[in-house]
Amino acid sequence: MDRTGTNLKNGVLAGKRIGIFGKGGSGKSTAVVLLASSLQERRYKVCVLDADSTNVGLPLALGIDRPPKLLMDYFGGMVFSGGLVTCPVDDPTPLPGSEVSLDDLPSKYHAQNQAGISLLIVGKIGELGPGAGCDGPVSKIARDLRISKRGEAPVTLVDFKAGFEDTARGVITGLDWAIVLVDPTIAAVEMAINMRDMVDQIKNGKLPATRHLESLDLVAVANKQFTDARIRGVLFLLNKIRNSDTENYLRTKLAERGIEPGGVIHEDPSISISWLKGTPLHAKKSQGDILGFIEELEAAESRYSAKSGLKLIGG
Repeated sequence: MDRTGTNLKNGVLAGKRIGIFGKGGSGKSTAVVLLASSLQERRYKVCVLDADSTNVGLPLALGIDRPPKLLMDYFGGMVFSGGLVTCPVDDPTPLPGSEVSLDDLPSKYHAQNQAGISLLIVGKIGELGPGAGCDGPVSKIARDLRISKRGEAPVTLVDFKAGFEDTARGVITGLDWAIVLVDPTIAAVEMAINMRDMVDQIKNGKLPATRHLESLDLVAVANKQFTDARIRGVLFLLNKIRNSDTENYLRTKLAERGIEPGGVIHEDPSISISWLKGTPLHAKKSQGDILGFIEELEAAESRYSAKSGLKLIGG
């Protein structure tokens, strides 16, 4: 329930796909856990999609001892290893069978913690061996996968790999909202600006680069991915903030480029300890920080829906 006691099981974010982005070390996975926990406490059904092809530890941070099997195997494996899932840059065609119900998906491909948060893992490239290091197929599944559950509309949080590569592969086109983590580095500020600009370009009708595609049919598919993009906008979340001086400096640098953060997560030593020991992440102070940001996200969705004339689920 929210601060007024309202049941938000079918709140404004129900059914939305929200991607979390950031540079290496910005704290993306931490933010995903905090967001998932807070959304679940607010009566949303929450699914976490681990689309980071290299990072590990998210299951333990969520309190899941046995991670689920990889969705990459469910969809037939990577094309680079003789499988079925192609890279969206070379082959922008939609992923077959991308609408998946947790009620029908074999249980080995999803896990749930005690709070009821579901976890699905797209794929990891660390164990694939030499020559199989391109994770484009991971991006395709993350771009296209739609998770449902009978009688409910889950919020899907997608934890992307560090950096800008997945964004350039078009994963934003399949999201409702993008969240960028901004830690106290100039690189994080620049990434926030780049992400804001890219989302603006997509919303303004800019088409993807397609000169490498030999087929006009594939060009048409790639263009349609962008013209049909569902992205509403991008929000910015300051993270690992030690003091007010750091926060004020980051806010000033972002304001110079027309960006106003929607929230801030202050530095919490217990978070680092949890990641070091592989224990569930329970950061009460940071959990409080994230609540205000979720309310900002809900307000942004409500404004977008009202402007677009969309009917809110449960609204």
